[in-house]
Amino acid sequence: MTTTQAAAAPGLAGRILAGYGDRVSVHDLYDEAGASVYHDLAAIDTTEIRELLRSVRAVPGPVLELAAGSGRLTLPLLALGREVTALELKESMVTLLQERLTEAPAGIGGRCTVVRGDMSAFELGSTFAVVVLGTTSISLLDAEGRAGLYAAVRTHLRPGGRFLFSTVDVTGADEDDLDLEAVGASGRRYRMIEHWRAGQEVRKVTILPAERETPQDGPVLALTTSIRVLPPDDLARELASAGLRVVARHPLPAASPRHTGVLLEAEAV
Repeated sequence: MTTTQAAAAPGLAGRILAGYGDRVSVHDLYDEAGASVYHDLAAIDTTEIRELLRSVRAVPGPVLELAAGSGRLTLPLLALGREVTALELKESMVTLLQERLTEAPAGIGGRCTVVRGDMSAFELGSTFAVVVLGTTSISLLDAEGRAGLYAAVRTHLRPGGRFLFSTVDVTGADEDDLDLEAVGASGRRYRMIEHWRAGQEVRKVTILPAERETPQDGPVLALTTSIRVLPPDDLARELASAGLRVVARHPLPAASPRHTGVLLEAEAV
């Protein structure tokens, strides 16, 4: 394992990866190597879907979904009978989404337009009743990226439209590392380790095969991602500065004792 790979997985995850030595192969969760694992985990995750769909139903009209990934929210949005434009940056995710739309029930895929683009800088030449950014994807953007996101969203919202997005706040904990097991839609089990120390801006997440599924020899795939800690109050202030006002906050089911999720609903001022 290289020095760069070790830095990508601090704490408990770094120690585990070091134990595999040269066998470990570290990749970003959202690159080509991680796409299938991301989709496996996302396909079974229903967090925020009920709350988001409830808010979308209240605002008739076309939907723009940002950072659509492999379609975790896209297909439920289409099931509402809406026209959906799904924007996604990563080519591997675009490919997965297009495959899922092809396999979807007749008529659903035809109401979805897939666009490859950056959620922090896009121009689609049309407006939408609702803009959706799920899966706490806003935490992938730095301050400059979020400013670009807000400006683009405001440009693409119809009068009376809504911007819906989720975020997760993190509460203090006795341990820096949170070690969980997750099961994907395929039945495969994963070990998810989050490293975060109170006060840090970023939490590091590493995904490994569960211990019982780790190969005895051969390569071990490890996926990492960095997720910013963005409390709802901080985001509300940023939105206000960008001409967007939070009009509702919807609590989301907690993924763990140290995570507090919320779906924010904003409109253009």
